[in-house]
Amino acid sequence: MHIGNREIVVTGKLIRIATIKDELFQDVGPPDLLLKELRVGEVTADLFSFCQRLPQTAPQYQYYLEWDSVAAIQVSSFNHWWEKQISAKTRNLVRKAEKKGVEVKVVGFDDEFVKGIMDIYNETPVRQGKPFWHYRKDFDTVKKDNATFLEKSDFIGAYHNGELVGFIKLVNETQFADTMQIISKIKDRDKAPTNALIAKAVEICEKKNIPYLVYASWSEGTLGEFKRHNGFERIDLPRYYIPLTIKGRIALKMSLHKGYRGILPEKMLPFLINSRKWWYGKKSAMIH
Repeated sequence: MHIGNREIVVTGKLIRIATIKDELFQDVGPPDLLLKELRVGEVTADLFSFCQRLPQTAPQYQYYLEWDSVAAIQVSSFNHWWEKQISAKTRNLVRKAEKKGVEVKVVGFDDEFVKGIMDIYNETPVRQGKPFWHYRKDFDTVKKDNATFLEKSDFIGAYHNGELVGFIKLVNETQFADTMQIISKIKDRDKAPTNALIAKAVEICEKKNIPYLVYASWSEGTLGEFKRHNGFERIDLPRYYIPLTIKGRIALKMSLHKGYRGILPEKMLPFLINSRKWWYGKKSAMIH
């Protein structure tokens, strides 16, 4: 369903939650107008959810809220990031990428670049302990997936001997730039291309006077440590949940809107995540 220029998507089976598609790049506007349309429109949902965007960290509405955490670098200048916000280890990794012959540059979104993206996607069916959903997508699908927001995107490529070994799709807003995709080849991790890509993204933010660089949600574990070493910090943003049905009200009271995370004890989650990682790692080894 479209409401004005916003596309509404619904996820979930038992509890259906409506959100604005690509909400990070869409201002919600007056929520009451959206709610009115949702209640009388074609969308069948139990809850409507939306999140405030950077730099608005203080709650602005009276609806029920929980906190979403994003990983972001507050960018003042490249030199400040280089000298004050990252570790010595990260500085050495960026230098290492250059010494290993990794060239990082802004590139055009053409067919050759899309083929390079496909090559990265098809390196392995499992990433970060779960099935990689871009694995073995066809050319047209990969091109379409990456062609969103072209008018305000920069594609940063990391090349080694002419081969694309990593890239960032950086979507630029007035107050922040989002790494809609950041991915590198596993076989080239020893060349630290991802660190070099982030350094280039910070440089672009400084040139465009963009105060925040966002890298998805805040996370713990190995990925969280990587973000922390590269200067990212946790920033909490209000996420609102508004019931549209009686079922939605009950779900919110019982925390069912969180899926299995709302039902299972918090102590069980690390065990389940590690079990999933082990299972898909074993499955991937069998494929290869």
